[in-house]
Amino acid sequence: MIEAHNLHRSYQVGKKLVEVLHGIELSIDKGERVFLCGPSGAGKTTLLYTLAGLERPQQGSISIAGTDLYALNAKKQAAFRNANIGYIFQNYLLLPELTALENVMVPGAIGGSDASEKAKEALERVGLSARAEHLPAELSGGEQQRVAIARAVANRPAVLFADEPTGNLDSRNSGEVMELLLGLATESGTTLVVVTHDPALAERGDRQLIIKDGNIQSL
Repeated sequence: MIEAHNLHRSYQVGKKLVEVLHGIELSIDKGERVFLCGPSGAGKTTLLYTLAGLERPQQGSISIAGTDLYALNAKKQAAFRNANIGYIFQNYLLLPELTALENVMVPGAIGGSDASEKAKEALERVGLSARAEHLPAELSGGEQQRVAIARAVANRPAVLFADEPTGNLDSRNSGEVMELLLGLATESGTTLVVVTHDPALAERGDRQLIIKDGNIQSL
């Protein structure tokens, strides 16, 4: 499902060039649930952004379901991401002026589909049908993350990326959210790639990848 070859990404920090991704090679199968781990600053989020088409590598290539992601022009790449990729941000990134339902409708509306029905179904899948008309400020942290998950899965993406999806939640909500993510991925046959700092959560996946010195190793 995901093939990454020779990925390089570096940043200029003052006069120093810091290489975050150093020739990464990665292959993830369809339906596999992979957790990316490693120390803070190791490049986990950079790798996730790069794999999801949100941050172009300075060198290397990524294919998702056989499509060379960075060979597409900006318009085609955006359309491909919207149709095939879901992304869950650590800080939810819900639009504060929109209700839970309207937030979940955004990907479908962008794709020109019947966004309302898909959004209602996605909210039901995460157990938040009763909160559909509430604004983000009226929801708890755990509920906001569930809305973010519903938004990410509304278009039934082939691949779901999640960046520290439980990072802002207490232990009870963390366990519930991770159980929900894994359940949704299994139910839909979705490939799941999760960044986490929590070893206990990472053990729930099919495979753990540790980012160290700009490269990765399997556990």
